[in-house]
Amino acid sequence: MPYLEKPSWLRVKVKLTQEYLETQSQVSRLGLSTVCEEAACPNISECWAKKHVTVMILGEICTRACRFCNVKTGKPTKVNPKEPEDVALLVQKFQARHVVITSVDRDDLPDGGAQHFADVIYAIRALNPETSIEVLTPDFLGKVGALERVVEAEPDVYNHNIETVPRLYAQVRPQARYFNSLFLLKRVKFLNSKIFTKSGLMLGLGEEQKEVIQVMNDLREADVDFLTIGQYLQPTPHHHPVMRYIPPKEYIELERRAYQKKFLMVSASPFTRSSYHAEELFNKLRANTRISKSVQN
Repeated sequence: MPYLEKPSWLRVKVKLTQEYLETQSQVSRLGLSTVCEEAACPNISECWAKKHVTVMILGEICTRACRFCNVKTGKPTKVNPKEPEDVALLVQKFQARHVVITSVDRDDLPDGGAQHFADVIYAIRALNPETSIEVLTPDFLGKVGALERVVEAEPDVYNHNIETVPRLYAQVRPQARYFNSLFLLKRVKFLNSKIFTKSGLMLGLGEEQKEVIQVMNDLREADVDFLTIGQYLQPTPHHHPVMRYIPPKEYIELERRAYQKKFLMVSASPFTRSSYHAEELFNKLRANTRISKSVQN
């Protein structure tokens, strides 16, 4: 397939502002990793200028090789037992009101890293009781009790990305299963209905609009509250190619249709990523929940 040139409105340059460099320094000083850097996020300048960082725990090396992801694949390093404390300190230094924690896949660990997620949540809460916490977890390979450990720690938002439509899983996400991801999201709500659930889709991988609509239906069937939809960007020539750049007006239509399906919160744009504007959107999500409950009453 011929290479698709990125549209001018999708090109972003990293701006090394003073605030950006301060954020980079703090993260580096504590020896932490961020998905912002590892996944080459196009929004890093904007977010880091505001000290909005998505911390990536459990190391920098993933046990899977998804064809859309820029994170390194290989033999992971040992889990750092001090990491929960270090993440909590970073949240304190930034005086963060909302924090997003994600990780690489750790299929090598007995629980997939679930207890470490829980330990990070507990450490943040101990030092920053007013901070809301959002986790973006892998599927833990469905390991018994893994999901339950994270849910017991009671994050405010539990995010697990569906990523793409079922037809493309073999090409894009071969080590995962579409219906396993749906089941995980549904089970979070079953275990604790007070936790907001969230999932995200990338567009431009070769999906058709009717397939995207079906994924929306499936996510609502799983009682997912919050949907993000953004443009897939090919990290390197070795990754899955971009099949299409979706114009902004199509995101507006998808957002409208998602709200019709009763998602409580929807963020859809070319630059949308799982944790983009996470604090602002979490506050809107809580507000929309209050409005929804008052209408029902």
